[in-house]
Parts: sequence; structure tokens; C-alpha cells
Amino acid sequence: MISSRKPVALVPVSPRSAEARDLMRAYFDDILSRAYGRPATGSEIDTVLRNAPSADLAPPHGLFLVARQDDVAVACAGLLLLPPATAEIRRVYTAPTARGQGIGALLLRELETRARDLGVTRMRLDTRDDLVEARRMYSRLGYKDVPAFNDDPHVDHWLAKTLP
Repeated sequence: MISSRKPVALVPVSPRSAEARDLMRAYFDDILSRAYGRPATGSEIDTVLRNAPSADLAPPHGLFLVARQDDVAVACAGLLLLPPATAEIRRVYTAPTARGQGIGALLLRELETRARDLGVTRMRLDTRDDLVEARRMYSRLGYKDVPAFNDDPHVDHWLAKTLP
């Protein structure tokens, strides 16, 4: 188990890097397994990875951050830049061994800072009912319910926040 006293390094990486791919595979494994009520199969995860690529979470259209403890990638979060002055948060994931340490919130605050530096004034994201921990974190960070901004059938909540 990773200690909460270990420092966390937040590093921008290519969403095509090995550690980003590993984290996104774990992300989709987690959300698919929750949705199905059983462990997701490798084939199911591969299909979602093919159908929901994350290559746009790289400059100049976005950013993908990885959180590392002891040089081990334990969490990630992506940012997609949208006109005008809006950014969407995507692929927020913390490995089970690193949960409860505030790493997800640390990642989101860093995304907000970097977005603000790029002229973004509104952050948005979507999530599902079963991602209870994530919804709690988003609320604590000031994200509020807004009308749906997409028609994704797997989404139950749309949230947004104005950056100061």
C-alpha cells in the first residue's frame, strides 16, 4: 500500500505513452466493471479503448497529467480544450492503492491552474451515478450540476465550474 506521506509528482505525458495507456486501461476496467456488476473482460476493455481514444488530450488540444508516487504512476486526469474558453475534464482515475489521499483533487486543481493559464474560464465534466467517490470530490471542488452538454447514454450527471 502506498503511504499518504509520500510526495506526489504531477507530470504531463502523452496520452499515447505506456504509463498513460496502462492508467486508462485500469480506468476503463474500473468503470466497466462497476457498470456491468462483474469484472470487465480484456476484450471489453480493448473495445472501449478503441472506440474512445484519448489522443486529443495532448497539446495543442488538451493535456494529460499523471500523478506519480515513488516513480509509479498512480493516477491520471485529462483536459480537452473547447471553444470558447471552456475545457472538459476527462479520464480522472486513481488506482485503488492510492485512493483516499487527495491525489484526484490535486490533479483537478492542477488541471484548473493550467486551464486558467490557457485562458479557460469554464471547466466542465460528466459522470455517472455509480462513480460516487468522484461525484463527492467534484462537489467538494465546487463543481455544480448543469444541463446536459452531450447525449452520452452512459452519463447521469453533467457538472461545471467557473474559474476565478
